[in-house]
Amino acid sequence: MSKMIFVNLPVSNLNASVAFYEALGFTNNPQFTDDTAACMVWSEHIYVMLLTHTKWASFTRRPLPADGASEVMLALTCDSHASVDAMNMTAAKHGGTADINPIQDMGFMYSRALADLDGHIWEAFWMDPAAVAGAN
Repeated sequence: MSKMIFVNLPVSNLNASVAFYEALGFTNNPQFTDDTAACMVWSEHIYVMLLTHTKWASFTRRPLPADGASEVMLALTCDSHASVDAMNMTAAKHGGTADINPIQDMGFMYSRALADLDGHIWEAFWMDPAAVAGAN
């Protein structure tokens, strides 16, 4: 079996969060979705489990982070500089917050951070494939 990652996130409104993540380009996997959780697929190996607060509490006794706190920043690769911009604009149009951190443009790499409806931080980034291969 290939290595995979399942990111589990507590959300206050499951239906609104599903719609938000679908707008960003995730697809819902109904096989692992019910009224307490939704499986959102980014790629063959990256899944985000959106969990109601009640469902979240069944996995951990730790409290939810306070509003405005940062628990983690999750980075997702995008196909182009323009797709990074599009993800940020889409997040803002669907209730998220665009550019919660300064835009980073290093020439070979470009990133912008956004927050979802519950304040979870995502960093969309593009890296020049030639730079990744060591040509730059």
